[in-house]
This record gives sequence, C-alpha cells and structure tokens, in this order.
Amino acid sequence: MELICPAGTPAAYREAVEAGADAVYCGFRDETNARNFPGLNFTRDELRQAVAYGHARGVQTYVALNTFMRAGHEDTWYRAADDAVAAGADAVILADMALMDYVSSVHSNQRLHVSVQASASNVDAISLLVESFGAKRLVLPRVLTVPEIANLARQVDCELEVFAFGGLCVMAEGRCSLSSYVTGQSPNVQGVCSPASHVHYRDDGPEMVSELGGFTINRFGSDEPAGYPTLCKGRFHIAADDGYAFEDPVSLDVMEHLDALRSAGVTALKIEGRQRGKAYVAQVVSSLRAALEAPREARAEKLAQLRRLSEGQRTTAGAYEKKWR
Repeated sequence: MELICPAGTPAAYREAVEAGADAVYCGFRDETNARNFPGLNFTRDELRQAVAYGHARGVQTYVALNTFMRAGHEDTWYRAADDAVAAGADAVILADMALMDYVSSVHSNQRLHVSVQASASNVDAISLLVESFGAKRLVLPRVLTVPEIANLARQVDCELEVFAFGGLCVMAEGRCSLSSYVTGQSPNVQGVCSPASHVHYRDDGPEMVSELGGFTINRFGSDEPAGYPTLCKGRFHIAADDGYAFEDPVSLDVMEHLDALRSAGVTALKIEGRQRGKAYVAQVVSSLRAALEAPREARAEKLAQLRRLSEGQRTTAGAYEKKWR
C-alpha cells in the first residue's frame, strides 16, 4: 500500500520525502484547500519546486483543491487547478463536482482523486464520480468499518484510500458546518475548522479554559493536556453530566488493522496533519514506513512513539472498533 503524507510547508514536504513517503499532499495558500490557516501551504513557485524535489526522488505530489467553490468566485478554483497541473502535480484531490467537471474537461489527462470532503461512501456515489469525471481514486470517510470498505472495493472501479493516523473527524465530512455556527467559517468553503483567529485560552483559577468564537469549549485541570478547541470535541454540561458530547479528543490510529485493510483492497494509507510541524511529519512518516515494512509481530515497537504525538496523547481505531455516541 502507498503511504500518503501531509505537508503544510516546503520544509515539511522535504521531511516527508526523506522519511519514506510514496506521495505527499499539499495545497495552495488560499481558500481552495481545507487547511487554509495562516502560515501554511504553498505559493505557486514553492509547489513547482516541491514537485521537482519529489520527482527527483521518486515521490509523487498530490494537490488538494478540496473546498467547495463560492458562487461568483469560481475562477479562484479554476486557476488553482490550472496552476497545479502546470506545476506537474501527479494528482489533484477534489471535492466539488463542478470543479471535477472542469478538470476532467480542460485537463483530461490529469489524474483526479476524490477528496474525503466529497463524502462519497456508497457504491452508487463512487461509481457516479468514476463514470462522470474519470476519478482514479477515492478517499473514504473515517466512519466506515473494514467489512464496509471491503464490500465497496469489490464493487467500484477505482482505488480506495483510507486515513491511517492523525486527527479524527467523525462528522459527515464535507457536510459539517459546526465551526461556522460560532466563527462564521467552515472547512467546506473557507477551508478552516476552528480558525486560530477565533481561538482563545485563559486561566480561571486552577483551570485552563479554551474558547472558540467566545464560547467555552473545554476546561482543563492542571494535570490534563489542553487540546485545540473544536466544537465536535468540546466538553459540555448535558443534563446531569459533564462530558464529550460527540467525540473524545483523540487521534486516529488504525495500524493494528493494517492486514485487514490490505485484504479489503485498500490501495493507500493517508496520514492527516498538514497543520503540523516538520518534526511531527518526520516522526510519524518514518514510524509508519517502518511499520509497513515490518512483520506483524514487530509493528507495535515501530509505532510506540506515536501516542505521545496524538491529540490528548490517546488514540482510537475509530469506526474499526467502536460505536459512536
């Protein structure tokens, strides 16, 4: 299986390549990708240089253009697609069907991958994207079980990619607007979930309080690691209980299910984390590369260092072994 690795900066791109990535995915410095945070992403020149750096080392570059176009501003996304193709991108990762139509019509030889933001998770939806736009690969949502993935792989005519490690989004990806209710911005259009400009931390006696858009998302005791505030992983008072209403602040780690995913027909494993630094990228990519090449009994040792890099310093295999609240 291919190892698909994140890069939010040129430095992280080089670390991913040197650590063992088969492909690196990245985005432009604007709202055309779902990680539109200040200080992240690539200029056009930086992307061209990254593609050349990767190709010289046998590594592919995938460009994420995975937000939904704003009516009246479609040219922003069309220009991004044109520039990604001109830079030599090995694939573009798209969510908006109108942009898929543009790329498949104007750049018919460009390899097209369907983003998880498209939220395609059944045979009919995937087959429509393959037949209409020539999609070669689909990134599956993180809510499917291994048997469900195997069932899809038997019936669709494209490669399947799943998330293996990193942030865990449990919503209907590409359909989640939770962030916009308190910030006015969502990952689907503006490319940001919980934008840093709306995040605030403050002390309240012995507790650390995290806020998003003026709303309290969590309170942490002095012995707890304070996580980044997102609505889906907030700790709220509901009825008589305090707790995480939707999901705990944990990271996804499915490497225990590596053999099952390979048998199910999965083509590629994706690491989440374009907003992470180059040291994180280097550690996670090298650990997963070592685990992929190790026999089953040796994988745990290769992955032992990853838990301390996880959200809340805890991990879960997500839909592969738990039921959602």
